[in-house]
Amino acid sequence: MTIATLTTWHELVQSRNVRGLNAILADQVVFYSPVVHAPQVGKAVTFQYLSTAFQVFFNPSFRYVRELSGPREAVLEFEVEIDGITVNGVDMIKWNDDGLIVEFKVMIRPLKAINLIHQKMAAMLQANQ
Repeated sequence: MTIATLTTWHELVQSRNVRGLNAILADQVVFYSPVVHAPQVGKAVTFQYLSTAFQVFFNPSFRYVRELSGPREAVLEFEVEIDGITVNGVDMIKWNDDGLIVEFKVMIRPLKAINLIHQKMAAMLQANQ
């Protein structure tokens, strides 16, 4: 399932297809945010975080610069410029035998990028409630 899950993820990112996320998230998926201490558990909350991230991160400068993958997991390093700040980070994704994502972890650097992302994500999440 490595190729199918990663291919689907890349297609969703490329097309900015937020609705397609539901088809690849397991019901009990766990999302680890770079700014929220506690893991977020469940499809609904993970969808909310990822769909907001689609809006914040996926501008024309977004690109994956490195990919490391195994049979049921991948680490995707990305770069994007937001408000003049270069954001560098990784998406760490794990999926089950059915190809459904069971864990999604995001790490970001440098500190001013984390602060910017925290501000933008918090504002959008609050606006979408």
